[in-house]
Amino acid sequence: MPSQPEVALSLPTHGSTVTAEDLRDRLVAAVGAIEIDAGQVESVGQAVLQLLLAARNEAEASGRPFAIVNPSQPFVDRVRACGLAAPLGLVEEEFPA
Repeated sequence: MPSQPEVALSLPTHGSTVTAEDLRDRLVAAVGAIEIDAGQVESVGQAVLQLLLAARNEAEASGRPFAIVNPSQPFVDRVRACGLAAPLGLVEEEFPA
């Protein structure tokens, strides 16, 4: 059986409730491994973080890889402030304060 293609999604510079709907649509349509590029993030809101957490949980439950790559410092800072580093799969040692 052929493997599912990897889906690479880039987070917007300013992730807010307004941008979360587009992200939700792209995550729902994704099949196979999911890679989220957080390199351009300057700010990220709760709605986007909730979507990422739900997507990671769904991917894990269905046995699909999910990774957040290239996280910007503002993204890492916000994720840490919300206590979501481990739930989102970010290894704290990789991103020193």
